[in-house]
Amino acid sequence: MTLVEALPHVTAGLNALAGALALVGFALIKSGNRLAHKAVMTAAVVVSGLFLATYLLHHYLHPLFQFRGEGAARPIYFTLLFTHVVLAVVVTPMIVLTYLRGRRALASGETAKHRALARWTFPIWVYVSVSGIVVYWLLYHVYV
Repeated sequence: MTLVEALPHVTAGLNALAGALALVGFALIKSGNRLAHKAVMTAAVVVSGLFLATYLLHHYLHPLFQFRGEGAARPIYFTLLFTHVVLAVVVTPMIVLTYLRGRRALASGETAKHRALARWTFPIWVYVSVSGIVVYWLLYHVYV
């Protein structure tokens, strides 16, 4: 398997890991474990950064991939892809800002701004992660 052939699978794995870490981080903060939440969310942001780097590398090396589904699968796939891409563009800076506000909140004890943004960032991040995995699955495992 070449690098170009492996990259979609690597990016899907990193995407799934980042989404799973975000979910664990959410559970940790809900249980009141701020330090574990910080560690897990730091890992989620780092893994997301690795995902983004490998995703961009993949699309630089192999810019186009054609969806092979037919019939009703096509509008469903392209609607999912459209929402995924738009929300991925929106959530990326939100993740960075939420993370930075969280770091400041731990130092200062002021969590209101972090929590207010995290309430929006978290569900969008989870949607983007899950929809990205579904798009990957459709492209590389269902309609091959």
